[in-house]
Amino acid sequence: MEPSGESHKVLFEKEGVYLHTNTKRSSQDSAIPGVIRVVERGGEPALEWSPLEEERGTTPHVVFSKKDGDAEGEEETNFDPGYEPDWAVISRVKIHPQQGEKERETGDWSSFSLPLSELYSLRRSRFSLGKNFLVLTSRGGAPLPALHFHRGGTRELLKALQRYIILAPSPLDGRLFLACPHDSGALSQSFDGLHMFEDGAPDLVSRFIQDPYATTFGGFSKVTNFFRGALRQPESPLRRNNGGSEDEPGFEVITCGAELGPRPEVKRGEPLDKWEEFMDGEGRVQNPQQIKEMIFRGGISPALRKEAWKFLLGFYPWDSTVKQREDILRQKTDEYFRMKVQWKSISEEQEMRNSLLRGYRNLIERDVNRTDRNNPFFSGSENPGLTLLHDVLMTYCMYNFDLGYVQGMSDLLSPILFVTQNEVEAFWCLTGFMELVHQNFEESQEAMKQQLLQLNILLRTLDPELCDFLDSQDSGSLCFCFRWLLIWFKREFSFEDILTLWEVMWTGLPCANFHLLLACAILDSQRGELMGSDYDFNMILKHINELTMRLDLASVLCSAEAICVQLSSCPDVSVKVRGVLGLCSPARCDPHEGAPPAAQSVAVQGPQLPPPTNPLTRPRPPSEVTTPPTPPRTRGQRITGDTGVGRV
Repeated sequence: MEPSGESHKVLFEKEGVYLHTNTKRSSQDSAIPGVIRVVERGGEPALEWSPLEEERGTTPHVVFSKKDGDAEGEEETNFDPGYEPDWAVISRVKIHPQQGEKERETGDWSSFSLPLSELYSLRRSRFSLGKNFLVLTSRGGAPLPALHFHRGGTRELLKALQRYIILAPSPLDGRLFLACPHDSGALSQSFDGLHMFEDGAPDLVSRFIQDPYATTFGGFSKVTNFFRGALRQPESPLRRNNGGSEDEPGFEVITCGAELGPRPEVKRGEPLDKWEEFMDGEGRVQNPQQIKEMIFRGGISPALRKEAWKFLLGFYPWDSTVKQREDILRQKTDEYFRMKVQWKSISEEQEMRNSLLRGYRNLIERDVNRTDRNNPFFSGSENPGLTLLHDVLMTYCMYNFDLGYVQGMSDLLSPILFVTQNEVEAFWCLTGFMELVHQNFEESQEAMKQQLLQLNILLRTLDPELCDFLDSQDSGSLCFCFRWLLIWFKREFSFEDILTLWEVMWTGLPCANFHLLLACAILDSQRGELMGSDYDFNMILKHINELTMRLDLASVLCSAEAICVQLSSCPDVSVKVRGVLGLCSPARCDPHEGAPPAAQSVAVQGPQLPPPTNPLTRPRPPSEVTTPPTPPRTRGQRITGDTGVGRV
């Protein structure tokens, strides 16, 4: 509520901003709707939030269940902005002493006002929460309760704040920003005491403080060195004023991100149409890496797919002889039919007492009747292809009973069965494919969350403006890409295109997690439509779902590879990006730093495949690449809702 008689000017105002509170003595979390403003009072800018009860005389609260495991009487702890809970948890917030030493118990918040001179850092939404929210930390070191922007508006708020302060992003966390005043006096005090940076750095820093967006990329390197040195000096005024510490992550370097070079033009090649010439006298495949590169460049001709897929999916080792492959086929055939007999021999009475198997069978029968029915191999009510689809999926349940059957697996099997047209070979090729993607179907969904987080990291590096727009429309979680990643774009392209796309992806080239770059390429192609039309959340979801069968595969593949080359050739791209794409050795970076244990192996690496290849180190014909001139779910539950995975 605005104090009466006090001169003030409202510069920004947004309703629908919820303050989330929690107390460990209570079993509930509360979300209090309110209004956030940027105001000037006596020339002093401040960020203020007040609940609607002060605006309208009511006291609305939205209540949520607390996370499991919060025992009554547990010792209270301060909220860590780096921690990712289901809901932001605050125990106590202590305002900086300069504003009057004062504490508030959560659940008793009436409003807050934070002078921008006292704002130390700002963290944007943690990914898994879906909604946009901010966590503000004062220079006293205490964070305020999380603010959820249920109607968007984070981008507009940041623009308003940047009229008074500089928000310098942390290179280790793209959502964490350090607040610096436009006045460079504090920094100037430290210039004389620091002699470790390059010539001209202090002058560059001064210009950076006045106009950070006008600083050249070369200048950013010197500015980065200055801040690194300043923050490492115990007596640095910059360190004292900003409350930094050697143990505090995220502020070793202050930078506005890597400047990517031009995106190269990439051309597709011809499909692999020769196979026998790669065999030696005993039938071993010679130079499998060359074959994979040819497949990545142009796919496989239809006549060779049946044989080549069995190598790509690990059914046959690349170095096996003809005789060894005959033995493998005989052994695998026996093993398959032993597993098939197990579920075939279960009587109806037994199945009535086995609810898990009965549930798997019901889901499989439902999905089989709706999988690729427009394809002649699966069309018609009495089609033998449907029987094979059903039997292979039921046998997979016996092979991996812990995972069983989850919606989407039938989409993965149908192209394999169409190509092999053999029950045994299709089954073992499916098991090879599931080695790549089985975590997508696990009950915890941690791998899917991790992949969406990695996609967000890549997209924010490539196009921060598009990410800001999606954030402003409550679409920053990229949940509309869920189906793409779950079943590897199976519903987005035609059946024939999927055969080409999957064999390209099975090569493991040109980097790890190439499927995420494919998603980036699709979003990049839709950038103008999404931002130009100013779509809201529902329209973004509708537009993405309507891309089905309208995408050009060759263009998407070229764009994704070009993005890979662009990121690989940038020396200043973040460690996280390099980790996601496997572009640095494990000794230097960890692509899953901070990831849940279940998601540690989410990077896509196929069976029998070598480590990811850096596209810059692979020889290419000169005509191929040219650089243009510089310019939570229960098992078996059907997935529906905003993800777009549910069938129509």
